[in-house]
Amino acid sequence: MKILQSTLLLLLFVPLIKPAPPTQQDSRIIYDYGTDNFEDTIFSQDYEEKYLDGKNIKKKETVVIPDKKSLQLQKDESVTPLTPKKENDEMPTCLLCVCLSGSVYCEEVDIEAVPPLPKESAYLYARFNKIKKLTANDFADIPNLRRLDFTGNLIQDIEDGTFSKLSLLEELSLAENRLLKLPVLPPKLTLFNAKHNKIKSRGIKANAFKKLSNLSFLYLDHNALESVPLNLPESLRVIHLQFNNITSITDDTFCKANDTRYIRDRIEEIRLEGNPIILGKHPNSFICLKRLPIGSYI
Repeated sequence: MKILQSTLLLLLFVPLIKPAPPTQQDSRIIYDYGTDNFEDTIFSQDYEEKYLDGKNIKKKETVVIPDKKSLQLQKDESVTPLTPKKENDEMPTCLLCVCLSGSVYCEEVDIEAVPPLPKESAYLYARFNKIKKLTANDFADIPNLRRLDFTGNLIQDIEDGTFSKLSLLEELSLAENRLLKLPVLPPKLTLFNAKHNKIKSRGIKANAFKKLSNLSFLYLDHNALESVPLNLPESLRVIHLQFNNITSITDDTFCKANDTRYIRDRIEEIRLEGNPIILGKHPNSFICLKRLPIGSYI
């Protein structure tokens, strides 16, 4: 009886059981275009499939979609780059410097040559730059210049005639440069400053100062002079020659050996300290002066 009941139950449930259909692989490729980072995403799809016979395995293929940045870089690389301009090239002087009422201030702007100046310029301050040379063309069309200051540059050479047309020039500073000799100076100078250079006595012509009848202040300290320059003008009030290599002076250096009545009353200060000279050995060299030079006497 139990066997009969089990058989009847089996017969009732057999029609309800059906085999599952064979699984089919979905070959469609789905891309999520709705994502925010779609442009920065690299898509790839593995197409590796095995055929029924287990042979002819298809190689992996990768689809790469470049982003906008890559396309932009490729576009930029195809454009020929512009030649970089050197700083300060072709820049108008009064933008690079400061121009004010006939004065031009070009301080610490790294210029390597004198810039074109407005014709009405009277004062040029070009301190602490990289100027290496002054030429005759620098001031050819600027006749009204009265003061030039090139302190703290790299000047090694000054062309002949650089200052020849500057008949009104009164003050000239070439301090803290690399000069080995002095140029021809304009006749109306009242102040000349060439301290802290490398000037030797042979770099100063015998009559370099003779015709400068208005020269009052002469600064040649911290150079390599072996002697006091000759023919110093009567107009001088201050002479700085300290820290050179001066070893001797004569009775004609400041005075006149053949004229005991001669008095040089304009000189207020002569500095000779820091030179290898004992001033006490040359007492007759100062008899025309109101004040003794500053220096070593022992």
